[in-house]
Formats: sequence, structure tokens, C-alpha cells
Amino acid sequence: GAERLREMLKDPNKIVVCPGVYDGLTSRIALSMGFDALYMTGSGTSMSRLGWADIGIATLNDMTANAEMIANLDTSVPLIADADTGYGGPVMVSRTVANYARAGVAALHIEDQIHEKRCGFLKGKEVVPREVWYSRLRAAVNARKQMGSDIIIIGRTDARQNLGFDECIERLNEAVRIGIDVVFIDAIKTKEECKKACEIMGNTPVMFNMCIGAGSPDLTVEEAKELGFRIIIFPGVCSSMVLASCKESLALLKSEGKEEMRGSGGVQELFMTCGLGTAIDIDQKAGGKAYDNDII
Repeated sequence: GAERLREMLKDPNKIVVCPGVYDGLTSRIALSMGFDALYMTGSGTSMSRLGWADIGIATLNDMTANAEMIANLDTSVPLIADADTGYGGPVMVSRTVANYARAGVAALHIEDQIHEKRCGFLKGKEVVPREVWYSRLRAAVNARKQMGSDIIIIGRTDARQNLGFDECIERLNEAVRIGIDVVFIDAIKTKEECKKACEIMGNTPVMFNMCIGAGSPDLTVEEAKELGFRIIIFPGVCSSMVLASCKESLALLKSEGKEEMRGSGGVQELFMTCGLGTAIDIDQKAGGKAYDNDII
């Protein structure tokens, strides 16, 4: 996955589009739609696995287990995964990078929030001093080198909210000197800042976080590409729709006591999207007879 993602980033005319996924179903749906890469959202992972908002509750084990499952549904499609703060000091950051790399993750991002972190688009964020973040990044780069991995390390700064744009650039420039591959200003404010950041960072790919109504400019893929971004993630593209659709369907069940089918495929489409066809093929090639008769 990492090698494939690196190849994508070598093309200056390409922007890597990553829908945000957080479980097996959303990942399977995104894969079935033919996306070149996926993004495992930390917010979605926290909500789907733990039932909690993204306020620093998810642990390294929670995130690694989810990332490993998603990354291995289709190993030809690179997975970029949220790694929050690295879940501790340099030793824990080193362990995080090693765990993610062994899980098959192509890229991960490590941020400069304090450990009692929150979603990047929530107010009241606090960031650590520069040197604390730099130590996290050094630990990540050293861990990658030690294990002979090619996992891509993304440096994410959340300093824009309280410390301003110039502080973000200062932090990212040092991150690149440390050996970070891609940079990311979360909750960047304007299109002008977007363009300026991409210009300043030069040949270092810059990632954009597209979340409607969250404070950053609402950009299309083409607009992000024109501004100079090389990766664009859509962390809420599935979770926001799931929330709306589930509430509508459950409201109907609660008020009228019935369920209405959405789409045309029903249960068969759901099962085929989630690997039933692959299972049938594996069984038949092995001489099995588990699926000789119709099962749907």
C-alpha cells in the first residue's frame, strides 16, 4: 500500500482522493466504488467502535485493530489512517508506527495536539510546544527506519486555531527537515491560506481535510487540486450520510411500525458488496460445495 501511494504522489498532476471510512461496511462500499485510496477517520472509528465522539478516548489498540481490518480488505488500495497524537511520548509513537506498518497501513498522520485531544474541527484545541511535537515526529521517522518500512508519515498541525497560520508553517517546515513525507494543516481557514501553504511547502505534498461546514473552505476535488493539494480526505462523507439515513429510517419504524427498502438490491446487494461473491469463488476453486445451491 505504501509503495503504491508513493507512486501516486510522484505524479504532480494527480490528487489522491480518499473517502473517509470507519468500519467494514463503509470500507467495502468505498472499495466497490473504485476509489484509489481510503482514509480511516479517527472520529468515525471512535464513534463506530466505542460509541463516543472524537475526544481522545480511542486507544492505540482500538485504532490499530480497525486499521488492520480495513487495510486488508483489499491490499491493492492504500489506506491512510489517523494516528492522533501517537498515543504517548516517543516510545509510544514508535510503537504506533510499528503497529500500523505491520497492519498494512500505507500512511498515518501524527498531530501536535495535547494527549487530551479532540476532533480537529472542534473548538478549544490545545497544541503542545514545538519541540514536543518534533520529538513525536523523530520517533516516528526513527521507528520506520529501524523496521525497514516504507510507511508514509504525515505531519499534522492543529496550531491554526490558536497560534495562527505562520506558526503552522514554522512547524511544518521543521517536520519536513525531520523527514516527514506529507504535511497537513487541520482546520485551515481560507482558500488564500490553502494556496499559500502549498506554494511554501514546494515539493512536499500537502493534504487537505474536506469536511462540510467545519470551518475550512468547502472545496471540490478539482478546486483542491488547483490550489496545489496532493491529497484530499473526506472524513465525514460516510458517517454524516449514515446518521441522516438511519435517523430517517428509524423514525419511520418508530412512528409507523414499518421498514421501507432503500435502493434496488436489498439484502443480496448488501451481501455481495461485503464479499459474498469472493467467498463463493474461493469455495468453488477449492472444490467446496458450500454454495452450490442458491443462498439468497
